[in-house]
Formats: sequence, structure tokens, C-alpha cells
Amino acid sequence: MDQAKLIYQAPQDLLKEGTQFMTRCTKPDKNEYLQICRAVAMGFAIMGGIGYVVKLVHIPINHVLVGGA
Repeated sequence: MDQAKLIYQAPQDLLKEGTQFMTRCTKPDKNEYLQICRAVAMGFAIMGGIGYVVKLVHIPINHVLVGGA
């Protein structure tokens, strides 16, 4: 009987906690949204720069190891 109660109670608790979370959430204002956009753009730029440098270093090393083939 205790197991059946647990199976019945788990979805109710999940639904209750989910509704509490959604009511507590707020939409970001304009400044917060711009700050998030800047952070994401900087992350893309940094990762792109790292990828470019790795590719730039990898090409000459590959030509030396493979022999330009």
C-alpha cells in the first residue's frame, strides 16, 4: 500500500514543484537580455578565435608530417 501511495504522490509533487517554479520565474528586462546576448556573443567570438588559431597551427604541422600530399 505504501508503494502505491508513493507512485501516486510522485507526479503530484512534480506538478506542484513545476507550477511553483513557473510562477516564480520572470521575463528578463531589456538590460538583462542585452547582457545575456553580449555574453553569448563573446563566447561565440572566443570559441571561434580558438578554433581559428588551432586550424591555423594545424595546417602547417599537417603539411610537415604528411609531406604536402
